[in-house]
Amino acid sequence: MVKTSSGELRGLVTASGPAVFRGVPYARADRFAPPEPVPPWSGVRDATEHGPMSPQPPFRIGAVMGEPPAGLPQGEDCLNLTIVTPAADGRKRPVLVWLPGGAYVTGAGSLDFYDGQRLVTEGDVVFVGVNYRLGALGYLKLDGLSPGNLGLLDQVAALRWVRDNIAAFGGDPDQVTVFGQSAGAHSIACLMAAPAADGLFRRAILQSAPMAMKIAKPARAERIARLFLAALGTDPRTASIEEILAAQEKALARAAGPGGLYSVPQFCPVAETDPLPPLAGWQPAAVRQSREVDLIIGTVRHETNAFLNGKPGITQIEALPFGPAVAAAAKNAITRWMFDAPSRRFADALAAAGGRVFTYRFDWSAPASGYGACHCVELPFLLGDRESWIGAPMLAGAGWDDLAELGRRLRGAWLSFAKTGDPSLGWQRHSPRGRPGYVWARSGPDRALAQAGSPE
Repeated sequence: MVKTSSGELRGLVTASGPAVFRGVPYARADRFAPPEPVPPWSGVRDATEHGPMSPQPPFRIGAVMGEPPAGLPQGEDCLNLTIVTPAADGRKRPVLVWLPGGAYVTGAGSLDFYDGQRLVTEGDVVFVGVNYRLGALGYLKLDGLSPGNLGLLDQVAALRWVRDNIAAFGGDPDQVTVFGQSAGAHSIACLMAAPAADGLFRRAILQSAPMAMKIAKPARAERIARLFLAALGTDPRTASIEEILAAQEKALARAAGPGGLYSVPQFCPVAETDPLPPLAGWQPAAVRQSREVDLIIGTVRHETNAFLNGKPGITQIEALPFGPAVAAAAKNAITRWMFDAPSRRFADALAAAGGRVFTYRFDWSAPASGYGACHCVELPFLLGDRESWIGAPMLAGAGWDDLAELGRRLRGAWLSFAKTGDPSLGWQRHSPRGRPGYVWARSGPDRALAQAGSPE
């Protein structure tokens, strides 16, 4: 039993020990409206079942990381948290807030993929998974209809709720680390530039942030909004969820162009729109406002394999003489352009401004997957359990025990960083134009990581 600012909650104690509170509302919102505080309730609210996640299409890379179970609750009343704690006992433990990825159109912090119980039991920390609005419901921007950046405002609202309530769950509101992967990591970079999020987190971990994506210009946001409205053909304020999702997919297909070549997220954070600054000032604002935010930022070695392996154009190239080498070079070039180089530039800028920055690259790959160290491959080492990841194609040929040692060390680094601002393990602080501070790799049965530059 926990008392929050809106009322009492009843969670449950898991078989492994931690207490879990699910479907915890942190805000409410009408369609296309900013989030508002949750009205108080009377009595005790049950928090033993997951709340809805934002309405969404099937996972974009479900064929790589596996599909979540069918029939999970979805709905517009999706502004809720999953909280895992060793005990709601008033102690001040570090807090890790997870922002899931999914190209701003899929994902939820409540998915079993992202369960935080291993972090909680190993590190004596409090874990918070965030559900926020996605796709057109979260990022449509059009004057007179939707202000834009609603999903980002949801994240700010979640962090404010954590600041005001996490002490009741045994957490320290002054020691919050926000971490995320892919669009979740990109969101954190946006929050670092948002004055509204100033002071809401002390540390940040950005995993595989597509930093080349930047943030959208208002003109680009209006274009996707017009494509969405044309595909919808009815009033978006009263359209059904099914109609919204169908129109969203049609608009994304139109925006991607022939063959889907321009497939970067279109429903995404927009510049010059609350809470973000103009486009040119985005990353400088993040550096200026976040010099006191400790940062880990890194990528995996073969990011784009998750998106390009098996695609018709790639398979045609690979069937040609010398084709596999050409295709591999192209995928590596895209990985450097979208993920590696801009992440390094962001780290350089923050380090040059005096920030505490640590960088890494994750090189481990499963022996039979064919995906290499692809986008999302580090997630099973941090979150979830054997059951939630058992069918992930990116892990083909690797037993769960094969992940144990590297997972323990990776979680240990993240936990040490959340507690002290230092991932330990011999990492050096990032210096401008430096190499990755640490390379996580498969390097034999007894040695699961290697210092950057050392033999693997």
